[in-house]
Amino acid sequence: MSCPVNERMSPPVSRQLARRLLTYESAAGKNSELTESAAFRVCEKLRQPLSTLAGVAGFHSLLSRALTLARAEAPSLSAVQIGADGSLKGLDELRPQIDKDMSKEGGAILIAQLLGLLLNFIGEGITIRVVQGVWPESALDDRDSGKEQKV
Repeated sequence: MSCPVNERMSPPVSRQLARRLLTYESAAGKNSELTESAAFRVCEKLRQPLSTLAGVAGFHSLLSRALTLARAEAPSLSAVQIGADGSLKGLDELRPQIDKDMSKEGGAILIAQLLGLLLNFIGEGITIRVVQGVWPESALDDRDSGKEQKV
């Protein structure tokens, strides 16, 4: 039995966490003058603690690998580049080129891949602590260790 590409490429817990962070950042973006995509804001907010944890080069490598994996699922991410400091460039330029939903999907895939790599390299506990350090008010404590949240 084969599974969809999304499930093969990123584990369910990383997809679930990515969706939650993107939803949280999307809501935050509506209440401010921010023009960047939610995916860009999530990457930017994770950059500082992960650069502290792994170094700038380590974060750059991690994000680069996540971007490579995400491009396999969302070729529209080919315009996205990573700066020397680990910042994303070109994610917002996707909007004029492609459908808005496709742009959001590409960003979600990128965040899920980044979180999936973190889960593999540093484990769920530390990944969740890093995320809660950045988004303490996002109420991530109702997650169920890799299982989809029951509504």
